[in-house]
Amino acid sequence: MSEPPRETALQPEVHVRSVRRRRSEPSTPPTPPPFNPRNWVIYAGLTMVVLTLMLEGFLWHRPPQPPLPSLSQATEVRSTLSELADSLRVVVSWDLTLSEPTGRPDSIRIRVVQDQPPHAVTAIQSSTQLADTVYLPMPGRGQTLSGVSCAAAEHLGPAPDESCTPWQYVRPSASPTGTVNDIVIRPTGLQVDPDVDGRCARWQQENPDRSVWIAVNQTAVPECTGPNKKPTVAQFCAFAVLPDGRRVKTANSLNNSYCDELFVEWSRELYS
Repeated sequence: MSEPPRETALQPEVHVRSVRRRRSEPSTPPTPPPFNPRNWVIYAGLTMVVLTLMLEGFLWHRPPQPPLPSLSQATEVRSTLSELADSLRVVVSWDLTLSEPTGRPDSIRIRVVQDQPPHAVTAIQSSTQLADTVYLPMPGRGQTLSGVSCAAAEHLGPAPDESCTPWQYVRPSASPTGTVNDIVIRPTGLQVDPDVDGRCARWQQENPDRSVWIAVNQTAVPECTGPNKKPTVAQFCAFAVLPDGRRVKTANSLNNSYCDELFVEWSRELYS
């Protein structure tokens, strides 16, 4: 006889409770204070006081401007030399010092003097110009031409003071031996500034393993740069023409990137 089924008690696994949240009314923002003109007047007054004190301090501590000289003078005279046909072109430039408007010169007198053989060229230029060009005889091969360029601001009255700067121009030469037909020097000539006080020679003694060049024949270290902002040394390259017509570099131009470039240019001249 079968037994009746028994009832199984069910146990709840999760109890869910309902939670009621009370709605909170948003807080009322505080009411801004009423506009008070008195506060703005105080703030504006304090700002004006601070700005006045700052301006007064700036004017008080500002150094007074020194008076300008009564007459303007020529200064910073420089020369740039280059070959032009059979002449040596000398471009002289200068600056004028500051002065009162009435102290501007009537004209500028330029004087270029070469040492050997003695020769001088004088020119007059307007005071509105800051450069002039004169021409000198070209030095011979293997010679160095030295001289000075001067400029003076001319005013009514006593003779003006000249401002002068020395310069040099070098034209190297070389004689062919029995094994070559011709020796060619490149470049054919260069402006070389005087070594004032032997600064470059002293620098080379103190730096035997360093090159003076920043860009060969263009710029050098400050110790080897002269009064015309030109190097006080020069780099020349020698090339030879052999009896069979071949063009070669001489020993002093080997393993030199600057001479390599000049050699390529010189070689191309044959076909130009």
